[in-house]
Amino acid sequence: MKCTSCDKISFYILCKTCQDTILKPNFYKKELEKDFFVYSFYDYKDLEDLIQSKYYFHGDRVFNTLAKLSFKKFADNFKFTYPILAIPIDDHTRHDFSQTAILTRHLKNPYIKPIYNTLKSTNTVKYAGKDLDFRQKNPRKFKYTGPKNCDVIIIDDVITT
Repeated sequence: MKCTSCDKISFYILCKTCQDTILKPNFYKKELEKDFFVYSFYDYKDLEDLIQSKYYFHGDRVFNTLAKLSFKKFADNFKFTYPILAIPIDDHTRHDFSQTAILTRHLKNPYIKPIYNTLKSTNTVKYAGKDLDFRQKNPRKFKYTGPKNCDVIIIDDVITT
């Protein structure tokens, strides 16, 4: 098989060389409001082709590899001292797998507990390739059905608006 990133022959969907070099995550933390943080691991422009794999049959393997390199490393190194839930956004399986569920699964540790099927969009508007104006005029209208009054990490594959 070929590495999805560099096209070299590899036993893995993403070869070890790419995993150790271009796929090494950079942890970013941004405070949007007091005590409300956004964490990210890569710049979208650096992984755009890999992120787009979510629309293809091999995307689950790409997302598992990316999650091991970033989300798992975050869960292993970021020390929470209290229980927290990890909730994937809209973890449906329109393309045979849920990329947000894959990412969330790799966050599991003694303090972080993934829960699934609790934060769902009530409409099917697609944001791919759309601008901020379109997104603001067409909200996804999420419905949350999970535990209340708890600390959470909300998981998505791309930070846009």
